[in-house]
This record gives sequence, C-alpha cells and structure tokens, in this order.
Amino acid sequence: MHRTSRLVTRLSAIVLAAILAACNNNSGSTDESANPAPKPAPGAALKVGFSQIGAESDWRKANSESIKSEAAARGVNLVFSDAQQKQENQIKALRTFIVQDVDVIVFAPVIKTGWEPVLREIKDAGIPVILTDRRVENEDLYTTFIGADFIEEGRRAARFLADATSGNAVIVELEGTPGADPAIDRKNGFAEVLAGYPGMKIIKSQSGEFTRAKGREVMETFLKSPEGPSITALYAHNDDMALGAIQAIEEAGRKPGEDIIIVSVDGIRAAFEAMVEGKLNCTVECNPLLGPILFDTIEKVVAGQEVPKWIATEEGVFTRQTAAEDIKTRKY
Repeated sequence: MHRTSRLVTRLSAIVLAAILAACNNNSGSTDESANPAPKPAPGAALKVGFSQIGAESDWRKANSESIKSEAAARGVNLVFSDAQQKQENQIKALRTFIVQDVDVIVFAPVIKTGWEPVLREIKDAGIPVILTDRRVENEDLYTTFIGADFIEEGRRAARFLADATSGNAVIVELEGTPGADPAIDRKNGFAEVLAGYPGMKIIKSQSGEFTRAKGREVMETFLKSPEGPSITALYAHNDDMALGAIQAIEEAGRKPGEDIIIVSVDGIRAAFEAMVEGKLNCTVECNPLLGPILFDTIEKVVAGQEVPKWIATEEGVFTRQTAAEDIKTRKY
C-alpha cells in the first residue's frame, strides 16, 4: 500500500476507535470493567520517530516530557532517541527511523547545517519530516517547523536591557551552542537592536553551550579578566547559562540583578525563582510545551492536509517586578 494511503488508514482507525470509546463512555454504565473502551485496531497506531538533542537544560527536559506525554495520551508509538548533543548521533537515529519504517520523523537539530544527505534519504523513503525547536538550512527537505522566532527573542532581550539601563551598559554575552539555530538568531536579534544604542557595547561573547555548568565557567572567566570590574550587564541565550552565571557573580562578591543586570531566554521555573529572589531581571519566554501542537500537526500531515512551513509558538516577556505572581501559573 502507498505510504500516504497507509497513514490515512491508520489515522482513520484511530479516530474511529476514539468515537467508539466516546459512545461507550456515554452509554450510561458506570462499571468500566463491564464496558471497557475498545482498543485501537491492530496496526492502527501511528509510529513516530523523534530525535531529541539531549537533556542539557530544564527547557529541553520539559520539551521531551511534553512530547512523550502527548504521544502516550494519543496512543502514538513514539520511538525516542537522545542524541546527547551530538549531530552524528542524530543522523544515526534518523537513518534507524527509516529502517524501522516510521510514519513520521520529528527532530530538533543540534546545529543548522550538515543535514542534506540524510534528509534526502528520508525524502526518498517517502517519510515526512517535522522540525521542532530548531531549523535546518534545507527548507525543501522538511514539511514544517514548529517553534519560536529566535530573532525576535533576541530583540526582546535587547529592548528590555536598553530600558533597564537607560541605553548605557557594558555587556557580556553567553552564547548557545555554536552553529545552533537559536544561538545564531538570538545573537543577531540582540545585535540588531543594540545598533541603535551607542552607549551599549558587548565587550565579551563566548559559548556557554546552553548548560548551567558551562555558563558558570565562562562567567567566571569574564569576571576575572581585566575588563571584569566594568561589566554592568549580562545577556544569556538561555536561562540555564544565566543561572550558572549568577553563581559565578555571587562568588566574585557582586550582586546579580543589581551590580550586573541580567536578561536571558526560555522562561523556566528556576528563572522565575531567581527573579523572585531579585537575582535575575528578565526572562524572554521560549515555550517548550510543544507536544499538543506537534501531534495536531502530525495528524494533519498524515491525513494529507496542508500545513504552514512555519508554525510559530506564542511567547511573552517576564520581569522580576511581576515574577511572584507569574510563577504561580508556570507549567515548567
């Protein structure tokens, strides 16, 4: 059977099973054992291969959990692979998904380049590809991207810092993984806004690899440099690096959030806790809870429906002034 026809058949079976389950649930019986919901027909469950970057941050862990839990809720057979932040591991996983004849391949690419050969193999196998969180260069080789506007996140961080410092700051920057889509775009968006503020200068910029430990290590180096005493602001490409940097700032005898104004990206709970404590000034949200929108999109793709090339997530900007209230509604 042609792959598209097979996918539609599977999806139809899942929908039919859900309808039958709803009918049974509304039959008036309160004894679940006497009236169990019917199981999906054999072979009905969609099989989705998902290659995740790793577990390098609280954001990534929340992202993985959202996708795993949504797959389980929908009865999807999710084949999960942790790449441990290595592109070669992801490429190996993608090729394994082809051999396993999955219906859809989903992955969050470690970096932006180097995917064309394996993506062409996937295309030749007739398997649709959906990107989450990060993009790759080859737009013709994937169906859609689900994720944030990283350039706008960088702009939002810069706008906050410009307002908080009245346009005068000596800034150090903790960048994400070299070559990664968010690291590139968050840097460019930030620099774009800074171009309009001559009193704001980035004096040092280095990768903290999106991890708390590396963020702390690099910030220690920044503070011990000859320019260290002049630092008045920090821009971190994610919250985990900012949280590591806060430790380094405190160990150096300075007050994070006061002596050094700090803005970062993600919006994880630990960032809100740091804002409540007055140690972080602002976090720009990047929503990791992509499970529901991902599987909504997968169902449309396998049913042959058109989907946008980019499905953007909705996000906000949070400051320490409202953090005590905002943290009450955080889901990650």
